[in-house]
Amino acid sequence: MIVTLNAYNVLAARCAAEYLEMFETIDKGNLIYKIDVFLTSSIFRTWKDSTIVLQSTKSLLPWSENSKVINHCIDSIASKALIDPSEVEWSYTYNRKKLPSENGHDSQWNGVRKQVTVPKDWWVEDLCDLEMDLYKRVITMIKAKGRMPAIVIGEALRAYAYRRLLGSLEDDVSNGVDCTKRRAALETIIFLLPNEKGSVPCGFLLKLLRAACLLEAGESCHDMLIKRIGTQLDGASVSDLLIPANSSENSLYNVDLIIAIVEEFASQDSDNGKMNFQDDEEIVEVEKHSSVSSTSMLSVTNLIDGYLAEIAKDSNLPLSKFIALAEMVPPASRKMHDGLYRAIDMYLKEHPSLSKSEKKVLCRLMDCKKMSQDACMHAVQNERLPLRVVVQIIFFEQIRASVPSGRSDAAAELASAHSAVHSLLPRENGNSYGSSRSAATTTTEEDCTGVPTSNDVNSFRSMRLANDSGGSERSSGSSDINKSGNDDKSSSKPKGLLTPKKILSKLWSGKTNAGENSSSDTSESPGSVNPEEVKSTRSLNTRHSVP
Repeated sequence: MIVTLNAYNVLAARCAAEYLEMFETIDKGNLIYKIDVFLTSSIFRTWKDSTIVLQSTKSLLPWSENSKVINHCIDSIASKALIDPSEVEWSYTYNRKKLPSENGHDSQWNGVRKQVTVPKDWWVEDLCDLEMDLYKRVITMIKAKGRMPAIVIGEALRAYAYRRLLGSLEDDVSNGVDCTKRRAALETIIFLLPNEKGSVPCGFLLKLLRAACLLEAGESCHDMLIKRIGTQLDGASVSDLLIPANSSENSLYNVDLIIAIVEEFASQDSDNGKMNFQDDEEIVEVEKHSSVSSTSMLSVTNLIDGYLAEIAKDSNLPLSKFIALAEMVPPASRKMHDGLYRAIDMYLKEHPSLSKSEKKVLCRLMDCKKMSQDACMHAVQNERLPLRVVVQIIFFEQIRASVPSGRSDAAAELASAHSAVHSLLPRENGNSYGSSRSAATTTTEEDCTGVPTSNDVNSFRSMRLANDSGGSERSSGSSDINKSGNDDKSSSKPKGLLTPKKILSKLWSGKTNAGENSSSDTSESPGSVNPEEVKSTRSLNTRHSVP
């Protein structure tokens, strides 16, 4: 009787011979001996057959385990995965589609067969067909041999996760499908992650964290992923951070999770990073860390500002969480505040019921001196911002325009300007800084969030337009500004420019007079208001939101 053995039936024959006790002690050249010779000389020498035999072991447990065939298969697969890719001669993955050159359809073939370069991760796709327990044993064996680069191990885990875990996960969870196997796969993948930083992309780690939230994995899984993500947060994108909140929460996104990740990043950023370099490169190590740390912090700052702009669209997001996350970025790391301004404006747009005090606390996050000209121009027309913020932006824009960028005392001029505008803006108790007025006759800060008189607003806007056009055109409401500029020719400021302190003094005195003069009281009926002022006020209210 002739029996043909191959990779698909050899394990079943071996288990049957084991059950029938067909050992050498019974008869020389018995079936067990012949099968073992066949396994050693044929099956374990090839990648494909070793993988096929390992896949067939599950249906033959516990006989396959007792025969130690599984251990031999795992060792064979791990050894072959560690071979130098340049020495790989077999068709390195039976799941791979043939290359165009192998089918003769490559337009650049020209009759000369090219040398196909075998990548280091050639074995990754084949192992994705293994069950979780066998896959874990193979990867553990490969890592134990110590010759496989960590980035290749990370790629293998990423491929397996997309095949076995992440595919249609959200649909299965929402439909109530039993996800016990997926939860076990998640825990195994997290356990197998290499310790080396950068061995797996940050985006993949965030996808695992998202899966851990959906599958309600244990706290140990969450903590491990948060620590790993914190070490390489600069490699994430805004879309990766948009992890949905738990069903028990009203918010759209899990902001607390991102806060924990940023906290971990901040703690990692303070480390010296010596563990990433060899001892004989300590000097180079310090230099590299300082530069990478600065770049990393800048990337994370932009990332957080972009994330704030996205979560600000959530109408149920508490103001406290928005502020807490925004304040986690060191002030020195946020070189420009355009992104933060966009996030604040989006929050104001989606939360119109904020009180004046809440708007004040929110707008205190941004520094108008660090906003670009385009952002300042948009902010001046933004009706959602408190007037105090708009005045500060206009003030510093005028200072920026009047102080040449090449002057050595430009920074001192801006600091002096900040002190000036601070002295002119009212205190919370009603008295302005440096003012002798009583609280009974001075407008409080809460009242200053209204619209100033039309002449003052036109003076501001005319001056802004004049600066942009080189002073060639000015509105009719800026005649006083031109006059003041001509009288002060000895000043270093451009011609036709009123000093910022006088401008703000005029604005606030104009508001106080408007409050005391019944003819400009906003509580009066529309018929008693000057038509020109109505026209100017309407032009002020013609504003647009952030694009």
